[in-house]
Amino acid sequence: MQAAAKRPRTNHLDLAQRILDVARQRGFAPGAHLPEQQIASLCNVSRTPVRAALRLLTEQGVVQWEAATGYRLVADLTAQAAVAAELPVTAEDELAEAILRDRSARRLDQTVTVVGLMRRYDAERKTVLKALQRLTEENLVGRAPGQSWLFRRAPDDPEAQGESYEFRLLLEPAAILTPGFRLDGTRAAMLRQGMETLTALPDAAFDTREFQRLDIEFHDMIADGSANRFVADALSDHLRLRRLPGTYAGVNVFRLKQSLREHLTILDHLESRQYEVAADLLRVHLRLSRSQRPQAASRGAPALFGMISRPD
Repeated sequence: MQAAAKRPRTNHLDLAQRILDVARQRGFAPGAHLPEQQIASLCNVSRTPVRAALRLLTEQGVVQWEAATGYRLVADLTAQAAVAAELPVTAEDELAEAILRDRSARRLDQTVTVVGLMRRYDAERKTVLKALQRLTEENLVGRAPGQSWLFRRAPDDPEAQGESYEFRLLLEPAAILTPGFRLDGTRAAMLRQGMETLTALPDAAFDTREFQRLDIEFHDMIADGSANRFVADALSDHLRLRRLPGTYAGVNVFRLKQSLREHLTILDHLESRQYEVAADLLRVHLRLSRSQRPQAASRGAPALFGMISRPD
């Protein structure tokens, strides 16, 4: 019997993903050198785990080793979905995803136990504990009395979705209007490229998972731009809940593409430092997303996006 392929260590896989995130945010293109010391400094770790993470990326064809020059990026990081699919998955990550899917489908109660999860998924105790730890780090579950774990309430039903949008309507425009708001230009440029590419795809080729990544990243960029750390932390914490499976179920491609175009218009005004306009457009965008009615495009609010042009 052939032995199962050895899974990578979680910390090496996490660091590999962090290296990709840093390279993407800094606009590294295929062919860019990845010196170990520079990567270690950017990721605030020592060179030893960086070597292991770079070897992992080399095995997946994302990075290439050259004896004369060291590691070099070979993948196009603008194709996030394709690169993410290349990376292996740890046992605890795989289990965490299964737990989230089953919770979203109501196959799991709001309260679970380690023993119950071990039985349900035929998993070792240490794997279940690591999976729960990862979900805890994402603030998706928390410890309950005894040996129980409690899922946080997620926006996965109409009432909770309504409350989620009300929360965001209160805080996201305020994040833009907070004195000292600052847009990450490199991050914004990468997002613009990804959103324009996805919008241009025919409906049949539209990638909903890539939309989810871009959507969360766009709104997280706004949260991170706020000079008020309490506002930024509250929004970032809430956005984690939108990573749950099924969050975008039932929304058609027309509305998702419309949403991307709204993001791009908001981004135009953020880049021009027209923060009042950007905040107003964000309110309209969130209300349209809450309604999830593409026919609203023929009414008054969406026309605002086409009527306001970017200044020369």
